[in-house]
Amino acid sequence: MLNRRSVWCGLGGACLGILIMAFSAAWCETAPDTLQARVVSAVEAVKPALVRIRVVETNYSDGRELKYEASGSGVIISEEGYVVTNHHVAGHAVRLSCTLADKEEVDAELVAGDPLSDIAVIKLSNEGGRKFPTASFGDSSQVAVGDHVLAMGSPMALSQSVTQGIISNIEMIMPRWIRRYGGIEQDGEDVGSLVKWIGHDAQIYGGNSGGPLVNLDGQVIGINEISMALGGAIPGNLAREVAEALIAEGKVKRAWFGLSAQPTLRHSGDRRGVLLSGTVKGSPAESAGLQGGDILLRVNGAPVAVRFDEQLPDFNRILSGLTIGEPASFAIVRDGSESTVSVTPVERERVRPQEHELKPWGITASNISFIRAKEMKRKDRDGVLVTSVRRGGPAGDAKPSIVPGAVIVEVDGKPVKCWSDLVGITKTLTEGQDEPVPVLTTFERKAKRHVTVVKVGLDELDDPGLEVKKAWLPVATQVLTRDIAQLLGDPALRGFLITQVYPESTAEAAGLQTGDFILAVDGEKLTASAPEHYEELSAIIRQYKVGMEVVLDVLRGTERLKAPVELVRAPELDREMKEYRDENFELTVREISFFDKAREQLAGTQQGVLVSDVKPGGWAALGEIRVGDILLEVDEQEVAGVAAFGEMMKSIAKTEPDEVVLKVLRGIYTFYVELEPKWNMNR
Repeated sequence: MLNRRSVWCGLGGACLGILIMAFSAAWCETAPDTLQARVVSAVEAVKPALVRIRVVETNYSDGRELKYEASGSGVIISEEGYVVTNHHVAGHAVRLSCTLADKEEVDAELVAGDPLSDIAVIKLSNEGGRKFPTASFGDSSQVAVGDHVLAMGSPMALSQSVTQGIISNIEMIMPRWIRRYGGIEQDGEDVGSLVKWIGHDAQIYGGNSGGPLVNLDGQVIGINEISMALGGAIPGNLAREVAEALIAEGKVKRAWFGLSAQPTLRHSGDRRGVLLSGTVKGSPAESAGLQGGDILLRVNGAPVAVRFDEQLPDFNRILSGLTIGEPASFAIVRDGSESTVSVTPVERERVRPQEHELKPWGITASNISFIRAKEMKRKDRDGVLVTSVRRGGPAGDAKPSIVPGAVIVEVDGKPVKCWSDLVGITKTLTEGQDEPVPVLTTFERKAKRHVTVVKVGLDELDDPGLEVKKAWLPVATQVLTRDIAQLLGDPALRGFLITQVYPESTAEAAGLQTGDFILAVDGEKLTASAPEHYEELSAIIRQYKVGMEVVLDVLRGTERLKAPVELVRAPELDREMKEYRDENFELTVREISFFDKAREQLAGTQQGVLVSDVKPGGWAALGEIRVGDILLEVDEQEVAGVAAFGEMMKSIAKTEPDEVVLKVLRGIYTFYVELEPKWNMNR
């Protein structure tokens, strides 16, 4: 996949438009015609089924659900439009679109993802029963070192491309020193525990992820995933098996015994079986009496042997492929004696359940899986696990504060056993409330149980109120410093330089000009001669009443003038402008101030609202809305001001449209932004 992060062969890369055959000139000159012909034929067979995938994906941190754009690659495997890619490309997608080989862009939706194998399936929109071109899988078990292969996809989100190489390794695994730092992990799952990658030297980059590794018969024999000196592809047989399960059932059902295994010890002298290193408390393996140190010789009568790390993924796939709920016979050796143990596996669940954002609490959280509960040494799975907390939010501001890793177990005297409980209680507490509601909350962290008060709910932005308005001279100034006076030839000059005369003002009507020096007000000479004296003129002016006239002594070039000017009420400052914060799109806007118009030379009648804040990872940020933009229209309706904008956005939140179109003024340019929110993400 291609995005901000990159450990994967391509964290989010994509389809293809123009075919770029990246073979070296030297290779082409010496390659036999038959080989080149086979390459061309293979490319032509797969190219129509290649897609570049554009993804809007979610990530959870700082108490928020963040949205990011990324891209990756995929290959169509059925006429109905099912596409195989990596889980790390599309598994967290909330919006998907694919560019086909002919450059057509087609919307898609996530069918399901499997983090343990890093395979996901998406489906192209096929209204009207459209049939898509497909690629076929080959038998990856027949791949041999030295075979010529083609890596196809969209490196760096570029259009359709292909690189060539050979198979370098058919059982590539992560070395132990990498595994010690977490290995290749997706959603808490160790991909390397199940996958032995097909290593190859065809060049792949960010964006190639999810693209096919193709043999010279034009068959998919792998799905590219990683790039670590060599490229690494998930074997096609495994990818096909997982994809078929995801299409049929929306998940991959795997048997789970709750045991961990490793190669037999080098100095043990025993070359049989696999060493069981431990069991999980409460698991089928522990209940059956298996123990760490047992040597497992046979499973349902079939011998197993793990002497090397490369054999461990094969063993794990054997166990996970056994029938859930059906007793399996394990022949073991313990203390030199062989015995048989019957173990009944259960269905394996994900280590990390889906995270969600709960804005009224300022947290992201999830349910607790069985294995996570064991890792946390909890007696059961009850509660909601807090995964991140927004600084300055309700949970973060509580005393004591709720922190990541805490488990919320009770709110307002009601038990919280799962995420839906917390959502329901929160809805009841906040419904119809204009202000945050203080709620007694119980949470646990490690062995301790805490009680705190959380002010649950979203704060409305306070009206900043208006400062008492005094008289104001409608010009901008700077102090006439001693250095400036010296170089002007009159060291005795004191006063202020006019840097701007505000348009359509009484100062402009009085004939004041940029570059004039104000030396006195109603005959009272000014004394300012250093930057720190910048308030002298405004302090004198504030002593007058609005509407009064003052006479300024002005120096213009070598000419001294008298300029009568009517004083006006001081305009509202930027910080005094009314604001509106939209939690759905995560942006804040305010009224356009007099000073905004002066700075940007906007017309006095300029309509719209000015964007004052955009939260990273929100829908507005995803649409590249920036601080300082002026929003002119929402869905072709003119924005008259903050109140009107707020009503528009509240109406949009009720109707939940698929897209919202904003007309934006940025500098001298206007353009349209199409936001595509996903409204039902955390319900």
